[in-house]
Amino acid sequence: MANNEPEIASGPVPPLPGPEPAPAHMSPAEFRELGHRMVDYIAGYYERLNSAGRPDVLSRAKPGEIAGVLPKRVSEAGSPLQESGFDAMLHDLEELVMPGLTHWQHPNFYAFFPANSSFPAILGDMLATGLAVQGMLWQTSPACTEVETAVLDQVARLIALPESFTSTDGGGVIQGTASEATLAAMVAARDRAQRKHPEADLVAYTSTQAHSSIVKAAMVCGIGRDRVRLVGTDETLAMNPDRLRDAIQADLDAGLTPFFVGATLGTTSSGAVDPLEPIGKIAAEHDCWVHVDAAWAGSALVCEEHRWMLKGIERASSFSFNPHKWLLTNFDCSLMWLNGRARRDELVSAMSIVPEYLRNRASDEGAVIDYRDWHVPLGRRFRALKLWFVLRHYGASGLRAHIRLHCRLAERLERVIRADDRVELLTPRSLSLLCFAVRGSDFTESERLSRELLRRVNDSGKAYLTHTTLPHPDGGSRYAVRFAIGATLTTKEHVQDTWRLISELIDEVRGDL
Repeated sequence: MANNEPEIASGPVPPLPGPEPAPAHMSPAEFRELGHRMVDYIAGYYERLNSAGRPDVLSRAKPGEIAGVLPKRVSEAGSPLQESGFDAMLHDLEELVMPGLTHWQHPNFYAFFPANSSFPAILGDMLATGLAVQGMLWQTSPACTEVETAVLDQVARLIALPESFTSTDGGGVIQGTASEATLAAMVAARDRAQRKHPEADLVAYTSTQAHSSIVKAAMVCGIGRDRVRLVGTDETLAMNPDRLRDAIQADLDAGLTPFFVGATLGTTSSGAVDPLEPIGKIAAEHDCWVHVDAAWAGSALVCEEHRWMLKGIERASSFSFNPHKWLLTNFDCSLMWLNGRARRDELVSAMSIVPEYLRNRASDEGAVIDYRDWHVPLGRRFRALKLWFVLRHYGASGLRAHIRLHCRLAERLERVIRADDRVELLTPRSLSLLCFAVRGSDFTESERLSRELLRRVNDSGKAYLTHTTLPHPDGGSRYAVRFAIGATLTTKEHVQDTWRLISELIDEVRGDL
């Protein structure tokens, strides 16, 4: 039978024509020199943010302006950084990138929620980047996994979670964001419910004030946004347990199956705190997974006086909060815990798939944690290092001092606002968050005045605030300006100066409109 396949030549492989190209790798000595310069640049940036000549908080760049001045293609030859290329890079950074930044570490950043950083966290993040390990399996870097497990246990005990949330029973994992933690929890809850009720139409529940990530998780994991019930709130804008019970009963009557309840400690709009104990009791009656999202407010649990929020946490299936919001740890670092071995096993079962190329003895014997089974991504950075650095540097007392400072500043500002008859607080202060509006003859005029005030504050470049809308007991909604204190560099003087600016602009706005 003829063999028509070409023969493979034997013998030595002939060399490629011409000289072999070599990439322009930096030597350790060159990296050391430029690394020192980059650290100097970063330190100088923070000095600028804390100086009288600090940049405006909010970028004034127009859409497409920055992309329009960047090259359309990669240069063929490159510009090695260890030569003149580093100076050119810093020049372009100052001229092209910095004008397009909103400065989240600015002391007058009061928008959204904080995303505060610290030098210990930066050092830990640098080390994680430099080591460049891939922690998808225990075997791929045992320390990457075990440091994370130990640090999550430390934080669980620091914020007074029950021991069932630690690795002795359930355990913790670092997700990228609270949205990822919510998705992981809902996937586990969906898998659990489908095993018990294969043909069921599943329904999830959360507050009208909950973060949009709960609806998005339902969209991503196949439940669908139309199967998320947004439960009404009480006068504090926290989830109303009676309305939750009514919503569940209505779905049961319609032949649907409740499977997931999302509770919030510190809603995005106003910082409302859902009552975990009655929510957990209702969820247990219907075998629902309860996920608690404490993305912002969870950091405050390092302080004993704020742990009232945790009443009923033992009924939760999972819990998450973001040290990258308010606990001095650079983004991204969202902590998630599972309550008990059963919930941990349900998450792993829902997320685990083991191709042959990932098999190894330690994993096969069940002797280790493989964090790749706790979330959607396979690969993962050594994110525990930056959190470990923060915990070691500040200690529990330093972290408490950080949170308490911001709460005291917000409490003082609350008193100022209550004493000013030109403005009104629309909700009680929540930790370091205040929501206020300029008074008007009616809601419409109040909104017009408040919108214009916010525009002028942000256009000034001296501070950055954002807004929301809040339901009103008499019906409709109110436009609110949010003042969220939480930047690492913020002091009493910064808050006082910002309110002085706001006060002046209130008079301008009321006079002009």
